[in-house]
Amino acid sequence: MSRKIPRAALAALLTLAAGAPLTACSDDGARPAYQADYADHPPLRVTGHPSTGSLETVQRAVWALADRDADALAALDTEGGDAGSEARAWVGTYGKAADGEVTADFLDEGSVRQEVVLHFGGPRRTQELTVRIGDDGTWGVVLDAPDPKPAER
Repeated sequence: MSRKIPRAALAALLTLAAGAPLTACSDDGARPAYQADYADHPPLRVTGHPSTGSLETVQRAVWALADRDADALAALDTEGGDAGSEARAWVGTYGKAADGEVTADFLDEGSVRQEVVLHFGGPRRTQELTVRIGDDGTWGVVLDAPDPKPAER
């Protein structure tokens, strides 16, 4: 007797079979850093219309805050020079708050520059920041000294 395999099941099997060689080719099976960071942190709530670059940059900044990683935050700075003191101030001000619920309001359009307001749920404070494409052609943060404001909720 011949048994027919449903089309949906056949499609799923073909998809798995096609992906198996790609998985086997990875050198150590590790997820790319961005995917690992994404999985290891609470989701960032987003409003507005971020570009791919502005969204990824803000996510990385919030993750660096949550991880209390001033070096990673300073590495996102677009202004050149030593951003270490500003990054340490941001981590001191928002590190603990970034562990909780964070909402990013992306203002205006974000093709090369975008203003973003971060809302930290725990301490109920907000912080404005600018993300933009830097001189090296990659997205980063204009890392000024933090200026926390009470949330307007």
